[in-house]
Amino acid sequence: MATASKNLSTYNKSELPDAKPFKFGFVVSEWNSEITQGMFQGAFDALTDCGAMKENIVRWNVPGSFELIYGCKKLSESFDMLDAIVAIGSVIQGETKHFDYVCEAVAQGIKDLNVSGDIPVIFCVLTDNNWQQAKDRSGGAHGNKGTEAAIAALKMAQLKKDSAFYK
Repeated sequence: MATASKNLSTYNKSELPDAKPFKFGFVVSEWNSEITQGMFQGAFDALTDCGAMKENIVRWNVPGSFELIYGCKKLSESFDMLDAIVAIGSVIQGETKHFDYVCEAVAQGIKDLNVSGDIPVIFCVLTDNNWQQAKDRSGGAHGNKGTEAAIAALKMAQLKKDSAFYK
């Protein structure tokens, strides 16, 4: 297991850009809300710890992980001044192939948004085999994938800013 000996919440604030000038968007799935709310809280806490202002963080909810793609697309169109968007979802393996279709579609959809858009979209979707694995990665034994996604969003916001300088 890739995260067996890794805490997803570990970061060194001194090595990160100041988050104060950046604006962040979140699209959060309501499905498995205990898990997704935990990841959002971890992300929110990490960004504010790194200097982000609460009023520069926008959150939209969508029904499930499949809807994250449309939510991120519309969020980017509605708030073109955002520096990064984080898509937060949780898909837990069941007894049917539904899991495979949803995971594949969401991963490809978020990839497509990154290829075609101007705002980086961070993939923060847990694809776990069971509820315990999801809990362990949303503020439990392995830390919080939301925290890790927030740090990725901060780094990508800085990259977006730096790349605009060179145009």
